[in-house]
Amino acid sequence: MIDIEILNNIDKEDMDNILVVWESSVRATHTFLNEEDIISIKPKVKEGAYYVSKFVCVRDDEGIIQAFMGVHDGKIEMLFVSAECRCKGVGKRLVEYAISSLNINYVDVNEQNEQGVGFYKHMGFDIFKRSELDEQGNPFPIFHMKLK
Repeated sequence: MIDIEILNNIDKEDMDNILVVWESSVRATHTFLNEEDIISIKPKVKEGAYYVSKFVCVRDDEGIIQAFMGVHDGKIEMLFVSAECRCKGVGKRLVEYAISSLNINYVDVNEQNEQGVGFYKHMGFDIFKRSELDEQGNPFPIFHMKLK
């Protein structure tokens, strides 16, 4: 069983783990980003972690965060799983938890992140809108998806 923990306070060590997971996940799935993009986006992850109303994570046996998700206003705002934990059901478990316990209905995903788009479709989301730019105004199109 994959245990999900709600983080009410994110301390420095957890934030350091979160940034490592984010970078590991992005490098594995966001192949359309170059090194400069990754460096420029990384600080925004910290801001996003404090913006969401619910922040949940999955830890390994040593207590190190291996996956995390931020939810706000019925939407998954961020979901990242470390490269080592991908394809082991961790992301699926987080989304199932978000649907059943946090009442989410929406998620945004980069169009160029084909693995992410496929994952959310598999989890029951459909594309209902497309934006040419991401939230920071970068030319990375976004699919806005809604739970069926």
